[in-house]
Amino acid sequence: MHILKSKVILKASLEEVWDFFSSPSNLKKITPPAMGFNIISGGEGKMYPGQIISYKVKPVAGIPLTWVTEITHVEPLKFFVDEQRFGPYSMWHHEHHFREVEHGVEMTDIVTYVLPFGFLGRIAHALFVKSKVNQIFEYRSKVMNQFFVTA
Repeated sequence: MHILKSKVILKASLEEVWDFFSSPSNLKKITPPAMGFNIISGGEGKMYPGQIISYKVKPVAGIPLTWVTEITHVEPLKFFVDEQRFGPYSMWHHEHHFREVEHGVEMTDIVTYVLPFGFLGRIAHALFVKSKVNQIFEYRSKVMNQFFVTA
């Protein structure tokens, strides 16, 4: 099992940050263009527990994959959780936490994931998956400057 933790301070109100992140359609805006991310279904409106969202994404070598996630928990203005139901990982659990701080909002992502294929999955993680997941979250932190001013 692998865990990625990412934090960023956004100079905006908690309500502004929550409004942005509670709209699944905004995910494309903070995903690297090379990933070819597109919502197929379920991304309309604001998120809610039980919401199923289907995506097409090209995470490796431009090969398209279908990824289906479920929003499993939502505590408005505090956190939400999405979990993979179908996709490239054996397990994907992504927590998004929001907390008011002195200079804005601290947003914390905690991703817990497991790759398939046992030993081969562990090799793939070491060779490219870990760096790819890190690059995605680094990109997100960077482009959030377009929507919020980071502290």
